[in-house]
Amino acid sequence: MSNLEYTDADAGLASGMAAFEAKHFARAMQLLYPYAEQGHASAQYHVAIMYQNGLGITQSDVAAWKWMHDAAQQGFALAQHGLGFMYLAGECIDQNSSKAAEWFKQAAQQGLAGSLLTLAHLYETGNGVEQNQAEAQRLYALANL
Repeated sequence: MSNLEYTDADAGLASGMAAFEAKHFARAMQLLYPYAEQGHASAQYHVAIMYQNGLGITQSDVAAWKWMHDAAQQGFALAQHGLGFMYLAGECIDQNSSKAAEWFKQAAQQGLAGSLLTLAHLYETGNGVEQNQAEAQRLYALANL
């Protein structure tokens, strides 16, 4: 593939992200969906958000979970965090606090502050993990760096 093709692909992805940020969700879906199908984790994450919330497309729990999971499996921290919340709240998938904790741990290992805080709270309350005040305090401290 030539550099021009990479530039065109990057421009298409950037246009999709810009449409999402501008809240032009139908256009964002049109632009990002092909990248999601090609395995681009950021596109998968944004497509998941649109399906989850019915933004520019009919809301679909199944599609939202599928795309969030696909992006999370690739190590995309925001998707790991999002999947953690899906499991924690029972949104788009059956509630499962231990699976939520697993996904928050993966995102926390990448330094995502929101995941560190949520995981700290899970340890503090013993929700999905064995209650551990010392671990909760350690994670709270990491999140505040």
